Amino acid sequence: MEALLDAIYSPADLKRLNYAQVTALAEEIRAFLIHSLAKTGGHLGPNLGVVELTLAMHYVFDSPQDKFLFDVSHQAYTHKLLTGRRERFDTIRQPGGLNGFLLRTESAHDSYGAGHAGTALSAALGMAVARDLAGGNENIVAVAGDAAFTNGISFEALNNIAEQTKRLIIVLNDNEWSIDRNVGAIARYFHRVVTNEHYQSLHSSAQRIVQKLGGKTAVNVMRRAEEAAKGMLWPSMLFEEFGLEYFGPIDGHNFPLLVETFRFLKNAERPVLLHVLTQKGRGFQPAMDLTKKFHGLGPYDPETGKTKPGQQTYSEAFANTLVELANKDERIVAITAAMPNGTGLDLFRPHHPKRYFDVGIAEEHAVIFAAGMATRGLRPVCAIYSTFLQRAFDPIVHDVALQELPVLFCMDRAGLSGDDGPTHHGLFDIAYLRGIPNLTLMAPKDEDELADMMATSLELPGPSAIRYPRGAVAGVARKPVPQPIPVGKAQILADGSDVAILGLGTMMPLAEELAERLGSEGFSAALVNPRFIKPLDREMLARFANRVAAFVTFEDHAKMGGFGSAVLEALEEMDCHVPVVRIGWPDQFIEHGKVDALRQKHGVSVEEAYAQLAPLLAGRKHPTLAAS
Repeated sequence: MEALLDAIYSPADLKRLNYAQVTALAEEIRAFLIHSLAKTGGHLGPNLGVVELTLAMHYVFDSPQDKFLFDVSHQAYTHKLLTGRRERFDTIRQPGGLNGFLLRTESAHDSYGAGHAGTALSAALGMAVARDLAGGNENIVAVAGDAAFTNGISFEALNNIAEQTKRLIIVLNDNEWSIDRNVGAIARYFHRVVTNEHYQSLHSSAQRIVQKLGGKTAVNVMRRAEEAAKGMLWPSMLFEEFGLEYFGPIDGHNFPLLVETFRFLKNAERPVLLHVLTQKGRGFQPAMDLTKKFHGLGPYDPETGKTKPGQQTYSEAFANTLVELANKDERIVAITAAMPNGTGLDLFRPHHPKRYFDVGIAEEHAVIFAAGMATRGLRPVCAIYSTFLQRAFDPIVHDVALQELPVLFCMDRAGLSGDDGPTHHGLFDIAYLRGIPNLTLMAPKDEDELADMMATSLELPGPSAIRYPRGAVAGVARKPVPQPIPVGKAQILADGSDVAILGLGTMMPLAEELAERLGSEGFSAALVNPRFIKPLDREMLARFANRVAAFVTFEDHAKMGGFGSAVLEALEEMDCHVPVVRIGWPDQFIEHGKVDALRQKHGVSVEEAYAQLAPLLAGRKHPTLAAS
């Protein structure tokens, strides 16, 4: 028998199926995702949890005329399968293949691109208002996980929705998880709603009625049950206070119930919020048992869920060092914005549970929270991905740097983030941080230097930031005890007189490779580990500016506003007119793919550096090589 999924090329094909066939299709989709992502990796757990929900949306609404938004959009794999991308699904997160998130340029069905949390409600409201102004009648449906409601942007949107439009459908996908289990008052609020015994009893009755009767009458009965249940909880539900009509919670895996509810909500005359309960990882026991691991991962065994053991990562090296430092300094506290696993702080938490703080997906709050702690003598360490720290730029300036508070920002995933693509590449942190007064900015070449920089930062009187990449460490031996390093002093690894090569952070191997190549051709190449982006070691620059034909800078960052630009600016201010060959990422958003391949494609390579450097060294050709 032909698989149902093989006959789905568009949402129109889905609409031809009956309820029983769609239920079978849901299981086919789960099996497809489990076996396909075993080869490519991806966000398995979140997608297994929203299969029926996504099917119901496409069964009732008419995409792309009706617009679907998924908050973060890492849970939109079923949406991709239903909208003509099944035959290319084996390319997801692969070079030149499908993106792991929604991408407007990938399909007309992707009405809004995303990759960060908390954006769906604001964007959906913007679409709804634009529709209203144009006199349109399309439906706008925004799906946001319960974790997204720990994000301040979501509440800024909620504050405006009822004032700006009469037609908008928000689906609260409640599975109690973001990457780690959700924390805070909002999470507790949702838990109180769904565990209330009166609510559960009334909703069980309502669901039976829907299944027997179907249609608007049944949903109205369910609605009256909700009204009665709300009175048993408290006088006013949170979302009703924002002017949204609240429905639920309902079973997010009950396809007939979801369909009948959506059909009813299509005709609502005020903004509505549908609260659905789903199970992250549903249908794959390893994903349900290891929820954090299967939120997003690389290739795995589709039978057992096991992955290959990996090397120690920079995240783990950071966390282990922080544990060591916190063992000796009671002032140290660790803060994460819903990323304990991704940043490694889940390794810190068992050692110092009272000094560990997860604030939810709330980067701005995390930074100001840290600032408040610092005013009282603590040494806060904010572990936040480079691409997520962008959201907290103003608090870094206004609340931390302006007051010269000693907060340390440890920026994981600095540089290219490979398969996750442009929403997750950390290619802008140098540009957005180095212009801030009072802030010290560093990049280690390996895990031992990362430990030393952390020790250095925790002795500084003001703010500091350390950027380090995703993935495995360099594999060097660690000193028994981290040692502070002189602030603003580069490390000269090899002297030279023809060219000075500066390899920032983990780009040092490329710098070493270029130096070796130049040396084999008779040139004298200095090799420098800058360590500090700010303050920059101007004494080192002046030393080499008096003798070399050129500087070369390697950085895993956008060239515009990056480390190479800082070197250029410093030399100009010092009235040193020495050419600088800058090797970094071009002024564009970089696609997803394998890091080495993307570097070659975009000229972040030794070959590109050599090609730009060769004309500048032409007059210094070694005589024996010139003769040959």
